[in-house]
Amino acid sequence: MTDGNNLEKVEFIPDEEGEKVQFYVLERTRLGGVDYLLVTDQPDGDAQALILKDITENDGDESVYRIVSDDKELDAVAAVFENMLDDIEFVEDEEE
Repeated sequence: MTDGNNLEKVEFIPDEEGEKVQFYVLERTRLGGVDYLLVTDQPDGDAQALILKDITENDGDESVYRIVSDDKELDAVAAVFENMLDDIEFVEDEEE
């Protein structure tokens, strides 16, 4: 995996009332004209990963991302990221 010191950091605010959470960007891709980020909560080792979808409006000053939750979309984007990164494997969280 990429050295954590070289990873771009992004801040994610779950909702208007939520606290900012920092994620490390592992990879980016564009699928069907939509940008996606593969992010993790820790820069090194086994960590939880999320796929964020860019939902920024055309006139938005800041990028806005939403966690991908649709199973079909998640599977498609995860497959793209798995092909891009040799050392990554997606495992579904059993808590959900």
